[in-house]
Amino acid sequence: MKKRYIYIATLALFLGACSDNELEQAYTPEQNTEIYIPADAQPGELIIKFKPEMTDILDQTISRASRSGAVMTRSGIPSTDEVLDILGGYHFERIFPVDSKNEERTRAAGLHLWYLVKFDENVDLHEAARKLSKLGDISNVQCNHRIKKAYTSNEKRVYVSAAALNHAPATFAAMAGTPNDPGFPFQWNYNNTGDYAFENQNVDLNPQYTAEAAPGCDVNCMEAWEKCTGDPSIIVAVLDEGVMYTHPDLADNIWVNEKEQLFGKTDEDGNGYKGDRYGYNFVTDSGVITWNDVNDTGHGTHVAGIIAAVNNNGEGVCGIAGGSGKKDGVKIMSLQVFAGNAGVTLNMEARAIKYAADNGAVIIQCSWGYNSGLANPMEGYTPGPETEEEWAKTYPLEKEALDYFINNAGSPNGVIDGGLAIFAAGNEYAAAPGYPGGYSKCITVAATDANFTPASYTNYGKEVGLSAPGGDLEYYGKVGESDEAYFDSSFTLENAQGSILSTLIKNGQPAYGYMDGTSMACPHVSGVAALGLSYAVKMRKHFKAHEFVDLMKASVSDLYAGYDGTKLYHRNHNITGGAVTKMSLPTYKDKMGAGLINAGMLLSKIEGNGAEMKVPNVYVGIGKSESIDLARYFVNGESLTYTCTIADESVATAAVSNTVLTVNGLKAARNMPAPDTIWGITKLTVSTSDGKTQTVTVTVREGANDNGWM
Repeated sequence: MKKRYIYIATLALFLGACSDNELEQAYTPEQNTEIYIPADAQPGELIIKFKPEMTDILDQTISRASRSGAVMTRSGIPSTDEVLDILGGYHFERIFPVDSKNEERTRAAGLHLWYLVKFDENVDLHEAARKLSKLGDISNVQCNHRIKKAYTSNEKRVYVSAAALNHAPATFAAMAGTPNDPGFPFQWNYNNTGDYAFENQNVDLNPQYTAEAAPGCDVNCMEAWEKCTGDPSIIVAVLDEGVMYTHPDLADNIWVNEKEQLFGKTDEDGNGYKGDRYGYNFVTDSGVITWNDVNDTGHGTHVAGIIAAVNNNGEGVCGIAGGSGKKDGVKIMSLQVFAGNAGVTLNMEARAIKYAADNGAVIIQCSWGYNSGLANPMEGYTPGPETEEEWAKTYPLEKEALDYFINNAGSPNGVIDGGLAIFAAGNEYAAAPGYPGGYSKCITVAATDANFTPASYTNYGKEVGLSAPGGDLEYYGKVGESDEAYFDSSFTLENAQGSILSTLIKNGQPAYGYMDGTSMACPHVSGVAALGLSYAVKMRKHFKAHEFVDLMKASVSDLYAGYDGTKLYHRNHNITGGAVTKMSLPTYKDKMGAGLINAGMLLSKIEGNGAEMKVPNVYVGIGKSESIDLARYFVNGESLTYTCTIADESVATAAVSNTVLTVNGLKAARNMPAPDTIWGITKLTVSTSDGKTQTVTVTVREGANDNGWM
């Protein structure tokens, strides 16, 4: 339940251990090759990227295969196909499925050039990679393998049944001004009073073994909730184990793709994925999200609950952006990358990241990553990439998928232009976070205890962006007592833990429980970000993604004032007489990010930052119409009345019904400004009942269609 609660992916340069106790031998690259192949790379599979000049040939090959219904086995490029013949190639597939709505930006990012090739499994991968990398048609070659969980279902958790939590004494849930969820008083991470039963449990062993909680060491939800509790237009994609979308404390805040049917066998919305009603299972390549495998841990459901468990519904726990109990919380999109003991292959991981951007998510929540490059091999860790350059060179597809999300999620006309990629720093006690979280364009999150000090297990370093509560049983746990417990009847404040309470699954059924790790710190930052964007929706504010990241880093409580001395914790606290470990706090100073994320402060800063939302320019075809909900672009827009005027009614007409503006295209002026252009332009002015106006451009063209302007 401690350091193991972050996923560690298997690496191409170095193998991620499946547990803290295993150490596998890292691969040493052969002479004269720059392609690194880990010991567990998928046999007979490589990921390749073609050069842009190969686009037309590849498109023709895909088109022919689509018309014939045949499985692609060759590229149509003679030199590449000659090598595939030698390798015994039998499968040739574009990594990212064609999605007509997003194909233009997919191509702009170069993602249409990535392909998965499968060939004779008996062929040496090093030799196959070498042959393909020498081709002038190909710009990149990398191996394909599965990422792994860092722990098994045998790891410890503290479970609390729904019945036990919901029947906690009412007095505990009746604190003035707090949600009525019975679990809220146990969630010190949201509102830390500094007085808990889990403090100083080992002081009888030695007066130095203090383990305290400090008032205010939380993410300051109470102040934030006075202004906003969430907004369903904000979607957070949870890349993790499958989220239990039927959990009674999550069901109202689950993203639903209304165009798709559960277990659907056809791609109804044309996004390249069948039956993706609640997200997608990238492990099994199906729309069926799962959580019933005996080796599932509930990790994804726990993470989702921290972000968006339904607030004020009289049951369970609270989520940071879970709403007010009126189905108004942020939405959780489940993108499953772990199922049982299985993890996704790297090509499917990249698909999951892109799927999030293309289907409306503005935050990806990723409580997983590779081991830190400074992880200690003597403790069973195989170090991961040490630098951003090393990671990017080894995992170019992963980097390009993340860049796509960061650059393309959201909307230029929405609350955020770009996406927020939020990763856990890792749990190897190391002085550098793991990648991809260490990437400078991501937000990597370190973990604190309830006393502002670093959690014993957390990675730290200059690449860390923010800190958040992650719990610390090595600090708070009773020495010599097992962490594992199951509360099925009685649960009181005396049973509170120094880790993080959230939604869980036990034996396939909804439950609650405690976990700790940077895996738990990470969704605190995702939840606060989602709450901040929800408030920006309310305030009709617009941010560039990098602007919002900067604002988050400026919205923090100070961590470092008390980082002078040592912190004592029990690394093996479950063992009687376990050794005491000393943490030198000055070592962590200025290496836990900007500070402890503060939701109340973020919402206050949003009020004075960002740009006012602007009604977007309108593009419409002749004889066609386009509609815009004006309420999205003005503060308190639902309560306003609107009028509109259009400068040239021979080009287009416009009318407002309630809050909806409808523009009709009438005439496209020819040969303006160039002979090959067919379009008409006029100005549209929108006025509101509170005296505000906005003027936008209306463009009428021939040839407009649902896929954009040609």
